[in-house]
Parts: sequence; structure tokens; C-alpha cells
Amino acid sequence: MQKEVIVISLGGSLIIPNEVDIKFLKKFKEVIKKNSKVYKFVIVCGGGSTARKYINALREFKISNKLQSYAGISATRMNARFLTYFFGKDSNDSKGIPHDMKEVKSLLLKNDIVFCGALRYAPNQTSDSTSARLANYLNCKFINLTNVQGLYTSNPKENKNAKFIQYISWQDFDKMSSKIAFKPGQHFVLDQTAAKIIKKNKVPTYILGSDLRQLDNLLNKKSFIGTSING
Repeated sequence: MQKEVIVISLGGSLIIPNEVDIKFLKKFKEVIKKNSKVYKFVIVCGGGSTARKYINALREFKISNKLQSYAGISATRMNARFLTYFFGKDSNDSKGIPHDMKEVKSLLLKNDIVFCGALRYAPNQTSDSTSARLANYLNCKFINLTNVQGLYTSNPKENKNAKFIQYISWQDFDKMSSKIAFKPGQHFVLDQTAAKIIKKNKVPTYILGSDLRQLDNLLNKKSFIGTSING
């Protein structure tokens, strides 16, 4: 039986919130390797604190948003390269980091786990957009892992009265994300372009936090804590 493909956007805030989060990544590796018996994974890495430090420095000197984004893209690819080393021979077949969707698809033929960063520059996009495009291209589900347990009515780290949203439609999520002005290195759970991609192409999407039991539960069709974006 052919394995189902899952695209995971691994937030940079989980990889390197300030320093590399070895404890989290060790557990992430365990969950992914365990479930790779059933699935193939494309894991799109965010830039985390590394990207934000570069972006903030460029912003301070009034360097263009485009060049800020290039710095962020480079950080995502560095994180992806690091994770291929962290996972060892179980990922990417020693072929390096793919820079386009055809390369990703080619690597999936021989590998159960493929890592990449942002694939190309486009205005108003983060690695979330890459993930959404890949999920549509590969006709598969999209899971976004971030540093909050799902979608809230506002940022729960800043507003203790923010309410958790367990389910939301593609259309309503797009409306919600469109109210936030884009900037490179932003913190919103899924970027605005990704929201439009999943709405247009009806990509089943899930937002989960750093509790990797929830990812394992979702992959095994069990009850999970997180947000479903569908319908």
C-alpha cells in the first residue's frame, strides 16, 4: 500500500526559540520516525530566532522587506539542513535541501522524510506559504506546528482572555488572517498567503502546539487538542 504524504510546517520557534530546543527535537524525531511506517513526511522548517535576529537587524537599518525575507529564507534552509543531520540517514537521501517542489517530490520517491525550508521568494510569504503550496501540489493534508496549541481569537501570550478555536472554516480563517498586516518574521500561527492557498484549494489543515502527543494522536486518528481548518 502506498504511504500517505503529510506536509508539516515546523515552526522555527520550536526548532530554535533562542537556543536549539534539543528536548523538543528529540521527541519530534521519535514521533516522526514512528509514524513514518505509515506516512511519508515533508517537513518545512521555519527560521525561528535566527531569522528574526537577522530580519530585525536589517529592519533597523531600513533595508527592504524583500532583502529581509531573503535573510529569513536562508535561515529556514539552514534549519532544514541541521535537521537532516539530526535525523541522520533517514532523511533527504544525502541530496541536500530542495529549492523547488519538483525536487521535493523527487526526494519523496526514495525517502520517507524530506526536509526543506522556504522554497523561493515571493512577497508576503513565510515558510507556512511553502507548506500550503506543497500540500496542494502533493494533494495531501497540512499540519502546522507552532508554539501555541492552536488558533485563538487573539495572541494568547499577550491576552489571557483569548479564546481557543477548535474548528474554523477555510473562509473564516482567511478573513481572520487578512486583518493582520504582514511583515517578515511575523508570529501569527499561519501566514496570510497560506490562508488564501488552503481556502482556494480546500487543503485540510491542522494547527497544533508543541505537545507532540497531539501530533501523534492526529496521525493515528485519535482525539487531539488543536485547531482544524476545513470545510
